Amino acid sequence: MNSFTMLKIIPIPAFADNYIWTLHDQQHAIVIDPGDAAPVHAYLQEHKLKLSAILVTHHHRDHVGGIIELAEVYNSPVYGPRHEKIPAITHPLGEGDAVEIVALNLHLQVIDIPGHTHGHIAFLWDNSVFCGDTLFGCGCGKLFEGTPTQLHHSLQRLALLPDTTLVYCSHEYTELNLPFACACEPDNSQLKQRELDTHRLREQHLPTLPSTIALEKATNPFLRCSEPEVIHNIELQLGHKLPSHDELAVFTAMRKLRDLC
Repeated sequence: MNSFTMLKIIPIPAFADNYIWTLHDQQHAIVIDPGDAAPVHAYLQEHKLKLSAILVTHHHRDHVGGIIELAEVYNSPVYGPRHEKIPAITHPLGEGDAVEIVALNLHLQVIDIPGHTHGHIAFLWDNSVFCGDTLFGCGCGKLFEGTPTQLHHSLQRLALLPDTTLVYCSHEYTELNLPFACACEPDNSQLKQRELDTHRLREQHLPTLPSTIALEKATNPFLRCSEPEVIHNIELQLGHKLPSHDELAVFTAMRKLRDLC
């Protein structure tokens, strides 16, 4: 059995809606964006796992709050964005870097996806992307530090990944994002189906993640800024026309409208 078939990807819930993604082979584990140490401790102890590394996508407190405690207790290296101030980082990373976790025979690639924050990164592994707060189910992150141009470009980079790529976001926001997505594209049949599927999962207290790049491209309005129905409905909400064939203008207006919801 190879390392791919052995590895499990588990969401550890934290706070109101965070997921601390955990990859393990029943012996060794890594965690991504551990905003809180307590649920990670509990999971590692319950499953008798050794923490081999901590990975971080950006500096917000709900993603880094547990790092120092976990790194000290488990003597774990910390991999994170080089352009952000994050405590205890031992391996600063950026575009084109790789992460090798020998204990798990795990190789991850790093890409820069700024916009939500200045130095936000994502981790790519096989057919999976751990994208923090840049891309969400049916939505995207807020512009806390970057520009609309940066965030739009970052989302387009993610959209270029293979359609089968599994999307591991850091928040359970799909149900929250659906009303705005449906207002942007009410006639999208795939979006209507996603709405039904999402409600069914949440009624059972199950995650709506991972998503896929294909599903996001088909239902996420922030990846559909060139669709005529999306443009029309954004213009209706704005009360005026947008520059024709300008995806960035549509994206910028959409992000501002979403902030008001």
